[in-house]
Amino acid sequence: MLLGEYRLCLLKNILDYGLQKNITMATIKPFTDLKQSKILAEILPLESADMCYWKRTWKENDYAINVGHSKDLQEGFEAKGIEYVPCWSVAALLGVLPKIINNETLFIETSAALWHIGYRNIYTTRADNPVDACYEMIIRLHELNLL
Repeated sequence: MLLGEYRLCLLKNILDYGLQKNITMATIKPFTDLKQSKILAEILPLESADMCYWKRTWKENDYAINVGHSKDLQEGFEAKGIEYVPCWSVAALLGVLPKIINNETLFIETSAALWHIGYRNIYTTRADNPVDACYEMIIRLHELNLL
């Protein structure tokens, strides 16, 4: 199975689980929050982001979300003095996770209300949504120098 097909299969498993449990995408966190995005922007290649936040007004937490991310878009916002923060969808987060680490394959499982993402015998994260589980896994892999 090609790497892209593998990631699509993982994403399909997430969506299938949601259908089985009658969970809609509206109830599943679809992308990283602003705090997570700022941290990931320090760890991940910015071109791996597929969305962005941009500051709409002078108000402290008045950010809008933009589907799409590119260096040109970022430079355009920054040239106008508008704060710009790349962010990641579930698909983009899965895209930066290695398929295999030390002969352990990436897995996604669900139990009750938790999402488990990890590599057996290395590390597994648990969270109430796939974005937070992926985020925690990326942070841990970065700490272990495995990313």
